[in-house]
Amino acid sequence: MGNGCDVHRCGPTLGGVNDVLERLRSESGRSAEYEALLAAGPDGLAGALTSPGRPLWARELAAYRLGMAGDRRAFEALVLLLNHRDPPRCEAAAQALAVLGDPRTARAAAALATNELRTAYALHPVRLLTALRAPESAPALIRTLSRLLAPHDPYWRVALACVEGLGALADPRAHEVLTRAQSHPRLAVAATEALRTLPAPGGAGS
Repeated sequence: MGNGCDVHRCGPTLGGVNDVLERLRSESGRSAEYEALLAAGPDGLAGALTSPGRPLWARELAAYRLGMAGDRRAFEALVLLLNHRDPPRCEAAAQALAVLGDPRTARAAAALATNELRTAYALHPVRLLTALRAPESAPALIRTLSRLLAPHDPYWRVALACVEGLGALADPRAHEVLTRAQSHPRLAVAATEALRTLPAPGGAGS
């Protein structure tokens, strides 16, 4: 895929897809509208994204199905869902965006991950950046982690995802921030593990 994401690594499993669909079915009250959207073709799904008065579950179902089908008409709706206050919606959007392969995805995820006003909702953008392995990924994770290293920062789970992501990316530019993360009580073990994946400072690849 053009964004460097291996669908077998960062795309959803069948179980994950079924979980999303079952959640949305429940939110719909197991309605006829849900069944109609589940059976709709791409144009019908795209229409559901723009028609007024649609409930959130219906817009999410339409965007998710389009994204999983590689239809880029889902992009804007999925990016909005990626930064939603409800974690299951963020996770489903990240799954679909990973499969969608739109070249705008990494830039959008980086903007969400680094937005200081939306840190509470940055976990899934951070994880998506790791899965994408895009040029924007490591710089965004480094920037986000750098401001989350206070010992009592409430967003330590986001910081931990950044540490783990930087370890997976093995980008030598992360050496300094991961070294600082070793002093954080909740991040120390993961930061030490992540540092082991990086090229030695001054060595090949630096």
